[in-house]
Amino acid sequence: MTKEATKLEEERQTQTVCSPEAALIERICNGERELFHELVRPHQRSVYLIAYSILQNEADAEDVAQEAILKAFRYLGRFRGDSKFSTWLTRIAINEARMRVRKAHGALFEPLDEDERNEQGEYAPRDFSDWHELPSEILERKEVRALLAKAMAALPQMYREVLVLRDVRQFSIAETAQMLGIREGSVKTRLLRARLQMRDLIAPEISHLASRRRFFMKGKKPWS
Repeated sequence: MTKEATKLEEERQTQTVCSPEAALIERICNGERELFHELVRPHQRSVYLIAYSILQNEADAEDVAQEAILKAFRYLGRFRGDSKFSTWLTRIAINEARMRVRKAHGALFEPLDEDERNEQGEYAPRDFSDWHELPSEILERKEVRALLAKAMAALPQMYREVLVLRDVRQFSIAETAQMLGIREGSVKTRLLRARLQMRDLIAPEISHLASRRRFFMKGKKPWS
């Protein structure tokens, strides 16, 4: 390793050790446990959303989110700092949610290790656009948000997980892969398929809403 590379690595390690998050974690581990709420507060929404994306039940998602946070507090001393705290916490929440599904159904659930067969199937979209390309003014409409929530609930779980982590919570490809225990290439594949399926699920409804709006703007009534 060259001197310049060594210096850059030392600077990176120093920044990691001295980051506000790392310093806060160190203080908590050294006895200032009341600071844990400050550490976890920015991530509570993400933890709940990923739990809900798996469980599709608000009460269960709240229970799992609380359990994940409690486990993070209990095992904080084992956090090595080789990833972001948010990544580690979200991974705990995913594991907790998956375990709850497995117990509820009494069968093995999708393992954390990637199942290659899941990535082999073909999906033929009805067009080449994805739901993520919808104009922001459309996405802001209440009816469309309801359609998005309904469509997301209809997705297979492995696609729903990736969609929430990437498009809703905006974690990176690498972070999403680490949280789900799959390869980055699989994250990209699942995300593309999730977006295309979302588009196919909501496109007809979006067109219907747009047509209805134009109908009313012309002064006509659908029941006349």
